[in-house]
Amino acid sequence: MYEPPIIWLPDDFSGVFPSTRLALLEPDGLLAAGGNLKPATILQAYSQGIFPWYSDDQPILWWSPNPRCVLLPQKFHISRSFRRTLNKQPFEIRVDTAFRDVMLACAESRPDQESTWITDEMLDAYCSLHDMGYAHSVECWHTNRLVGGIYGLQLGAVFFGESMFSRMKDASKVALHHVCTVIKPALLDAQVYSPHLESLGAELIEREDFIRLLQAHIS
Repeated sequence: MYEPPIIWLPDDFSGVFPSTRLALLEPDGLLAAGGNLKPATILQAYSQGIFPWYSDDQPILWWSPNPRCVLLPQKFHISRSFRRTLNKQPFEIRVDTAFRDVMLACAESRPDQESTWITDEMLDAYCSLHDMGYAHSVECWHTNRLVGGIYGLQLGAVFFGESMFSRMKDASKVALHHVCTVIKPALLDAQVYSPHLESLGAELIEREDFIRLLQAHIS
């Protein structure tokens, strides 16, 4: 059953979030609950190394896990099989042409998860950030059909990867490869560890080190 964290934010919250050092150890990184998903609130959160992540039956939850999963673009790992995919160039890459569709595809149910954290409220909030020029999608198209992609926020030289999806083999990898090799942020925030991300070159670093990198590159 959901246990409320120590820090609750008012519905009209604005301004600076509490220090990430106050985040709980269990569940890892839970910092606060409540507040709102106004663009200014979300942007302030990301600038402090905090992101929203919750389900429909919960209040807005704000997280800053320790350690943090990041990917330095120059360390993106290309396996032999993925190299063959890249050489074939099976997809047309487009940027910011179907942002909402990418989010909706990422929100679809998957065998390894019962529900999505991409709520209707989150969908509307990030689409607003896209309209403002902060949120972006990299899309893989095949025969004029959207078959994979990634979306996230970009502040300065930091890309905050939110979610990926694939409807064809390696489509999400190709989208992530485009972020790392064409967009080339100084840092890609992958937020939460997974073996799949590790296989692509992602690594875990201490939250304080992540915050330092973040502050150095979001200006």
